[in-house]
Amino acid sequence: MPESRAHRDGRTIRLTVAIIAATSKKPAKDPVVYMEGGPGGDAIDAIQYLVASGVNRHRDLIVMTQRGGRYSQPNLACPEIDRFNARAVGLVYDAPSTGRGLVRAAKACRDRLAADGIRLSAYNTTENATDFAALRTALGIKKWNVYGASYGTDLALTYLRRHPRGIRSVTIDGVTPPQIVSLPWTWDSARQGIDAIFAACEAQPRCEARYPHLARTLTQQVRRLEAQPLTLDVVPPGGEKPVKVVLDGGAIVNLLVADGGALPSVDVPAAIDELAHGNPRRFAQAQAAGATPAIGESAHGLTHSIACSEWVPGHSRSDLLKEGRRAFPGWPDTVLAQAPQLPFENDLCRAWRVPDRTAIQRVTTSSDVPTLILNGTFDAKTGASWGPYAGRTLPRSTAVRIPGIGHFVLPQSPCAQSVLASFLARPTGPDTRCVAGLAPKPFTIVP
Repeated sequence: MPESRAHRDGRTIRLTVAIIAATSKKPAKDPVVYMEGGPGGDAIDAIQYLVASGVNRHRDLIVMTQRGGRYSQPNLACPEIDRFNARAVGLVYDAPSTGRGLVRAAKACRDRLAADGIRLSAYNTTENATDFAALRTALGIKKWNVYGASYGTDLALTYLRRHPRGIRSVTIDGVTPPQIVSLPWTWDSARQGIDAIFAACEAQPRCEARYPHLARTLTQQVRRLEAQPLTLDVVPPGGEKPVKVVLDGGAIVNLLVADGGALPSVDVPAAIDELAHGNPRRFAQAQAAGATPAIGESAHGLTHSIACSEWVPGHSRSDLLKEGRRAFPGWPDTVLAQAPQLPFENDLCRAWRVPDRTAIQRVTTSSDVPTLILNGTFDAKTGASWGPYAGRTLPRSTAVRIPGIGHFVLPQSPCAQSVLASFLARPTGPDTRCVAGLAPKPFTIVP
C-alpha cells in the first residue's frame, strides 16, 4: 500500500494478510473480514479468538494487520512506552510526574519513528479504511462481510461510509461511533459499565446482601486512596518476584475500566468490599499484572497517531473534567482530569504532533447495509448505549446487548456467537432469541 495516498511519490508499506479457510465442506462465497481494535491491537493474535467463536465455520475468515500494527512494515511499536508502562505500576497513576514520564517515552518513540522517515499523519482511519477497500479488490472478492471490534467498529463504520461497495453485511462489537468518540466520551462509557455491574449485584440477593452500597463504597475508596495512596510489594500473576505497586484513586478507576483482564467483572464487588476493609489484594495483583507487558505487541504509534488526530482535538481539558464530574460526582478532580485508559493524552498529543482530522473523521455513518450491533452491558470502555446510538442512522440494523459481558463480546458469549452465525446466514433476520434467557453470572461472594 502507499503510505500516504495524498503523496503518491512517497514510500510503500506492507501489511500482512491471513486467510483462514472455512471449516464447512461447502462454504459460502462471501468471506468475513476482521478489523482489529486498539487502535494498534494485534490482529493476527485475534485469529485464535475468532476461530474459537466459529467465525470461519461457514465462510473464509480474512484478517489483515492495520498499517503500523504488529507484523506490518513499518511497525509503529513503541518499546519506550511499553517499558514506561511497566514502571508506572509503581507510580502514582495521575501524578504530574507520571504524566511527564509518559510524555518523555512517547516523544522518544515519535522522534525515532520520524527519524526513520515514517509519515505519522498517514496512519489514520481514512487510510486504514482505504487499505481494506484495496484488499477486497486485490483478492477479487465481489461481496464480503465486515466484522469490527472496539476501535475496529470506528474503522468499520468509516469503511462503510467511504467504501460501501462490496459490503454484504457489517457487524460491530463494542461500538465506538466515529462521530462521538473523544476523551470526554470515555467517562460516559465508564459510568455505564460500572453502574451495570453494581445494578447486577443488587439484582442477585446474595451479592446485594453481602456487598450493599457499592457505589458509595467505591467513591469513598477512590477519595481515600487519592488522598493517601497505598504502596505495596506484590508478586504479579504468573510471576516469581514481587514488584512495587501503587494504588491511588486513579489506578483503581483505571483497573475497573480495563474491563475483565486481571480483575474479572465477577470479582469487582468483592474487590471493592475487601479494599474498604483493608485488603487491597485483588486490585494490587491486577495492577501488578501491568509490570510484565508484551514489548512491541501493541502499536502505540498507531494508537496515538489516531487518538491525537481524531479523538483529542475539539475538546478542552475543562470539557473532560466536566464530563468526569457529571459521570462521577464526588470523585476527586485529579482522577476526573484524566481520561480512563488514555491518561495525559492531551500532553502526549502536543509531543506527538499530528494534524487535526476531526472534520474528516468525526462524521456519522448512514447506510441501509444490514448491520449487527453487539454490546456487553458490563463494557466500561465502550458503553452499551453507544451501539443503539450508532444504529439510529443504520435503518437495517439489529442491536443486541449481552447481559454480564464486558468489552469484545463475541469470544465471551456463546449466545452472541449464535446470533452472529444466524446474521451471516440471513442478515435481514438474525435469530436473537437466546438473548432473552441470559443473565449475568453470579458474583464472587467472600465469607
